[in-house]
Amino acid sequence: MSSSTKADSCDVLIVGAGPTGLTLALLLARRGVTVIVAERATEPYALPRAAHIDHQILRVFQELGIAEAIVATCRHSPRYDFVTADGQVLLRLDGADRIAAGGWHSANMIHQPSIERLLREAVAAQPNIELRAGWRLTGLGGGCDAPAAEFATEQGAQLVRPRFLVGADGARSTVRDLAGIGIDDLDFDESWLIVDTIVNDVSRLPEVNLQVCDPTRPTTCVLMGEGRHRWEFMVKPGETPDDLLDDPMIGRLLEPWDVAGAVEIERKAVYRFSARIAEQWQRGAIFLAGDAAHQMPPFAGQGLCSGIRDAANLAWKIAAVVKGEAAAAILETYQPEREPNVRAIVGLAMMMGRTVCITDPDAAAARDAQMLAARAANPQSAAAAAFPDILTGLIHAGTPGAGSYFPQPKAGPRRLDDLLGPGPWVVARETPPSSSAVPCYSLDDIEPFGAEVRHWLDDHGAEAVLVRADRYVFGSGPADELTARYLADLRGHPAARSGQGRDPAISDRGIASVSR
Repeated sequence: MSSSTKADSCDVLIVGAGPTGLTLALLLARRGVTVIVAERATEPYALPRAAHIDHQILRVFQELGIAEAIVATCRHSPRYDFVTADGQVLLRLDGADRIAAGGWHSANMIHQPSIERLLREAVAAQPNIELRAGWRLTGLGGGCDAPAAEFATEQGAQLVRPRFLVGADGARSTVRDLAGIGIDDLDFDESWLIVDTIVNDVSRLPEVNLQVCDPTRPTTCVLMGEGRHRWEFMVKPGETPDDLLDDPMIGRLLEPWDVAGAVEIERKAVYRFSARIAEQWQRGAIFLAGDAAHQMPPFAGQGLCSGIRDAANLAWKIAAVVKGEAAAAILETYQPEREPNVRAIVGLAMMMGRTVCITDPDAAAARDAQMLAARAANPQSAAAAAFPDILTGLIHAGTPGAGSYFPQPKAGPRRLDDLLGPGPWVVARETPPSSSAVPCYSLDDIEPFGAEVRHWLDDHGAEAVLVRADRYVFGSGPADELTARYLADLRGHPAARSGQGRDPAISDRGIASVSR
């Protein structure tokens, strides 16, 4: 690219306009940050992909003002059953349709294009965001600390010089490749046929989400949003994608479900389920988020959720740095805070997948016997998995509740965040000292939610709690001490580091350039 090419500038450049990139853009823009979102596709992808979001993700969308509209498109399954070929329950995960800590239903089966449409409408209404479709990233110059992103577009080569760059551009991330970031492959590789259908007669479909642990053909059957249903069939050794994508073959696979006429096929595709985590999620001013940073098998339904959590963690930190409220060192807490959570989720998804994907009849029989015996000994449904809290990073470690997810009480149609806003905020038993930097409230100030927050304070033996903008607890203790510690940590936090920060070998030269 010519050195005379005029460059655009912005606070944050996001490459990739999927749910993670769009959510990050909106969270940043609502905090006064200028954002350019560059997307190589000219039109949004119109077919379903992710099938599930949880209560924490709806809480993020609540902040963006689109949660209720998303819920209107969702369906809810009361449970998630792992069953044998003849329908015996090996494992039951209950409570998916209950209100969870985030203040919304624990599990929500979605239609991803509907969510992306709502996100794009919100982006279009946000003056701090420019969405540039048909922009394909071809190179990164300037070094990791001052990236200059080069794009091929219909108008010719374009250059953007952001203060920060985030690659939210999927599993085959160009940003990750150009930044020279490696991948930790966790050794899970299975191919599955995905069959998405439009439902004409819901009464003939299962009402719960199912994993059919049938060694002759492991199968997933789950609800989706907007009148849709999904089946997934494992590709067996010796089969090719073309074999399974043949319409008569799909008909044979669906035949045991007796849904002829009840559904019509919307999409069929063969996907490779893998488990991989980027070695670095930050290099200088360059970050990875969503599938660019981690990929996981879909059995736990947490792929899209993990990307939105990345966005929620990163957005308020970048905004604080851009606005001069925090030192850049706080950005080095991003990977240490997020990676343990992601690795735990990936581990669960791999465990679930390896349980389902057994195709050896003897091994499957042994699995069934063991799991049926365990369920007979303890017939109660299993609780949803609890993922790790934030263990290190921008928290007041050692105080009760630090790093945990703070619950959102609901009273009628309102929820706690509707009253207190995006955060951060302090809630104390008594009227706390005023702070211009961190809003402070007493329990009386937050009625009708005060009783539930008091219960949290009682459980943790705390006078007050400071909750970060991503709804994780910074710490607990006296309100004035909490606020002072939080502000001091923003200005110069001794961040936990794991090699994900500045790379001197790269930051003083151009990173890479490709033609693709």
